[in-house]
Amino acid sequence: MQFSIRASAIAAVAASILALVSIILIEYVSHTVSSRSLLSAVTGLILGFILGHLICAAFDSIPLGILPQYAGIIRPVIYHVVGFAVMMFFVIKQDEIVLLDRIAPCRIEEGEVEIPYKILDTSVIIDGRIADICDTGFLEGILVIPNFVLNELQMIADSADSIKRNRGRRGLDILNKMQKDQSIMVKISDLDFPEIHEVDAKLVQLGKVMKGKIITNDFNLNKVAEFHGVQVLNINQLSNALKPVVLPGEEMSVMLIKEGKDPNQAIGYLDDGTMVVVENGRRKLNEQVDVIVTSVLQTTAGRMIFTRLK
Repeated sequence: MQFSIRASAIAAVAASILALVSIILIEYVSHTVSSRSLLSAVTGLILGFILGHLICAAFDSIPLGILPQYAGIIRPVIYHVVGFAVMMFFVIKQDEIVLLDRIAPCRIEEGEVEIPYKILDTSVIIDGRIADICDTGFLEGILVIPNFVLNELQMIADSADSIKRNRGRRGLDILNKMQKDQSIMVKISDLDFPEIHEVDAKLVQLGKVMKGKIITNDFNLNKVAEFHGVQVLNINQLSNALKPVVLPGEEMSVMLIKEGKDPNQAIGYLDDGTMVVVENGRRKLNEQVDVIVTSVLQTTAGRMIFTRLK
């Protein structure tokens, strides 16, 4: 009799603890997991169990008759492995599954603003102008720095080539400066794609997953990302857009520093780095001269201004 009472008391305590743990777990999940993620997990688990059942039925229909004593172990393993695999697939790919958009679409509550992600590539970090742009406040959102970009920067900083080593260290210094700046939101992303080996391809895939924009000054990455439907912010294009407009007939002053390709040509540069080609200016090398603009050529690499001596 005493043993029965004691067992009942232990069972009641165990049931109370289990109920309390269940309540805490449900409360935690409801506050930390979105309804879309939960729906993805449940949908994937159900479909995984169905797929596991079909696999078991297919094996049962094959008249092999081998190891029948292990059937009670193999069937649960198939159910668990397939169910977990399909559930994880649905959870990871939830943003790309159109069916979930109809059941649990991503909604932005009133007054809530969707924070855009800006993904930085290696070249734009080494360039350094991104830090100055962020200081101006023109760039909003969260700057995302993938771990595979950090690894590439570290490899460049550890290079035996002194030029590459200095470029890599400059990039790391720029990142440290941006991370210490309280006005810039920086996020380190651990998301990686082991099946993809090239950093540019990983950046494009990350842009798809995070629905973010890639910030770069790499012309080839710009074209590849646009082909895959990922938006790109090119620092060089921004720089060219901010250069002052020069029209034919305007006058300017420029220092001629080297010879041009054609005979009698000389070349100088404006303060923003724009190349100025001066016809018949070779005799004025290393002099500050006044010129008149004849034409302006805009290329993907920048802008060239053709002039003649005043």
